[in-house]
Amino acid sequence: MSDVKWVKITTDMFDNRKIKHLRKLPDGDKIVLIWVMLLTLAGRCNAGGMIFLMENIPYTPKMLADELDFEENVVVFALDALEKFDMIHRGDYLYIPGWEEYQNEEKLEEIREKARLRKQRQREREKLLSACHVTVTGQKRDPSYIESEKEEDKEEDKEEDNKEETFSSDNIKFQTVVDMYNGICVSYPKVHKLSDKRKKAINARLKTYSAEDFRTVFEKAESSRFLKGGNERNWCANFDWLICDGNMAKVLDGNYDNRGGSSNGRNACEVRGGSPESRWNLRADVS
Repeated sequence: MSDVKWVKITTDMFDNRKIKHLRKLPDGDKIVLIWVMLLTLAGRCNAGGMIFLMENIPYTPKMLADELDFEENVVVFALDALEKFDMIHRGDYLYIPGWEEYQNEEKLEEIREKARLRKQRQREREKLLSACHVTVTGQKRDPSYIESEKEEDKEEDKEEDNKEETFSSDNIKFQTVVDMYNGICVSYPKVHKLSDKRKKAINARLKTYSAEDFRTVFEKAESSRFLKGGNERNWCANFDWLICDGNMAKVLDGNYDNRGGSSNGRNACEVRGGSPESRWNLRADVS
């Protein structure tokens, strides 16, 4: 619900023919009072004229009677009378027809938008404060990109099987990471689509890494000659590679930082001997 503190009622409301007729019915003044109270409830919900206790919980006559402090039979009679005069509609939810005609819908939408932005800022603050900064010093690193991918797939399959992954109804946190990548990693292929797999990967990383960690990874990647193709295979990293758990840790550790001069545009780290995979991840100082 948005913070609406008012609804608009015209000064000639009691000259309206419907209101005059309602007041002549048994408990007519109560019916009119219930009508005004329903308007305030619709304003409080700020959902285009819909009235509900919560967005997924509609009012029953008994709930309305308790809310408005009337006997249930009086509320039922009032609802029947108001619906007869097309002042309310009843379905799954109670609804005030023509709400936007006599309420300032533009102003109400402005209030809804401010509430959405406030919630968005709150979620961003909570994400930044609650995400733990992982300590990766001394951890054993998987020496190959292929193995990192396999490990990532295993992790995602396990999360899917155990139904451990939960996602917010909006995609703000996912889009924030993508926008950060697109804005910083200008030398890499841009991300245009947020697939379910990418959302799962981002969500999994946010359980361990902070938003600032993501920024550091992207900044290091943009500065790294090796990750941009300055290596023996002319291989380049991309978004999906960077957000793999093991790869994020290695980038944060500085495994792909530029160190000294290099030949043929390659990173100044050269491994003598070892498997082809080891040449991707191990480093040694060049004298």
